Amino acid sequence: AGWFRRLLHKPKPSSVESSLNAGRSASSSPSSSSAESSSSSPSTSLTRSVCPSPVSVLDINASGSARWAKSYDVCICHSEVDLELVEELVSYLEAQPESFRCFLQLRDATPGSAVVTELCDAVQNSHCWVMLITPSFLQDPWCKYQMHQALAEAPMANGRTIPVLKDVDRKDYPRELRNLYYIYMALKEKSFRQIRDTVVR
Repeated sequence: AGWFRRLLHKPKPSSVESSLNAGRSASSSPSSSSAESSSSSPSTSLTRSVCPSPVSVLDINASGSARWAKSYDVCICHSEVDLELVEELVSYLEAQPESFRCFLQLRDATPGSAVVTELCDAVQNSHCWVMLITPSFLQDPWCKYQMHQALAEAPMANGRTIPVLKDVDRKDYPRELRNLYYIYMALKEKSFRQIRDTVVR
C-alpha cells in the first residue's frame, strides 16, 4: 500500500520539464494550420527540433569539458606535397577564439620516434581528424594508413572524421569514406570556416 500511496502523491514535473515535454510533443506532431500557413519545406519544424544547439566557446574551454581528456582537438592527415595549405589551415584554427590544439606531423612528432607510433598516438589523442584528400593524398601509403587508423578509432572515441576534398573528382573519393559527408574545398576561406564549425560541433 505504501508504494501505491507514493505513486499517487508523486511530485508534479517542474515547469521546465513540462515546457520541454510540450515542445517535444508539438514538434513530433505538426499541426495542420502551421503546415498550411508555412511556405517552407514540411521538414523545417523537424529539422529545428533535431539540430543541436551551437556549442559556446565557454563550454569548450571549461576546465571540466571533455575537450581536455585528449591532447589535441584536431589531427590533420595530409600529404607532404600539401604542407603549405595545411599550415595555413592550422594557423587559422589555432588563431580562433577557441585556440584549437592541432597536431601537425612535421611540427609535433617527436624526433627519433617511429612514424607508425607517432601517427597512431596522434589519432588516439585527437577528438577530430581532418583528411585533406588531394591527388597526392591518394598516392601516399602513409596517408591511407592514417585514414584507416582514424576510421578504426572514431567509433570508440566518439570522434569525427572530416574529409576535405581538393582537386579530386567524386569518383576518386576513397571508398572507405563514402558513408561520410565531406567538405569540398573551392574557396579556401569558406572551407576553413566550415572545418572550424564542424570541429566546434
